Amino acid sequence: MPYMKLKDGAELYYEVAGEGKPVLLLHGVWMSSRFFQKQVPYFREGYQTITLDFRGHGQSSPIDSGHTVANYARDLKQFIEHLELKDLTLLGWSMGAFVIWEYISQFGEDNIKATVIVDELASDFKWEDFEIGAFDLPTLTSMMRDLQTDQKGLLTGFIPLMFKEEVSSENMKWMLAETTKLPATTASAILFDQSLIDCRPYLSSITVPTLLCFGKEEKLIPVAAGQHLHRELSNSRLEVFEDSCHCPFLEETEKFNHKVHSFLKSL
Repeated sequence: MPYMKLKDGAELYYEVAGEGKPVLLLHGVWMSSRFFQKQVPYFREGYQTITLDFRGHGQSSPIDSGHTVANYARDLKQFIEHLELKDLTLLGWSMGAFVIWEYISQFGEDNIKATVIVDELASDFKWEDFEIGAFDLPTLTSMMRDLQTDQKGLLTGFIPLMFKEEVSSENMKWMLAETTKLPATTASAILFDQSLIDCRPYLSSITVPTLLCFGKEEKLIPVAAGQHLHRELSNSRLEVFEDSCHCPFLEETEKFNHKVHSFLKSL
């Protein structure tokens, strides 16, 4: 299995499929590249399709340090340089969007051809001047404590919030298996950091073409988050998926793949 060793010794698991312009898919907090299983077969026909597990997630090696969005962006920089990727499209779902924005903030967008942002806010936190945030302090505190006492129970309640329709027992089984690969200490650390990061100060400086994909069902993220990003990102377009919640790439796979493909072809 392909692994890339980072400078601090952490190993990132990744897979590469197909040939063409590179498209790198970045997953959400606690999740893994397995959540993109319905995208890889589609995009590998015309693109070099790359999936990556962030440090400590999925099949990447366990490590108890470095779990901040800013550091994940530095990991991403090493990864891009290791694979010598050029004219890269970054697709970020949930926390993966934060990693993209932080990467651009730290390293610029010279090598980035485009971005696709899937169901994420400029910040997950309900700041005094950002009422559409997903979490307030009591909610975040409760989740942090539940991670320490009943991680599986928390995830059993959280995963259904990502979908408009009921999650089948088969899907719940593999999703729980993926998301419980992280020890509670790691899961707590990255949840706290990604929930408090605030990308609003530098969103307006991003100029790369961006496709915003948001589910209309608002169990976690409001459509207003996509509308806010559309206003802030000058070179963006917004697509709302009527029958999806947080995971349009799994809930409306055919439409999602087609919209992303059309966007990439238009560049």
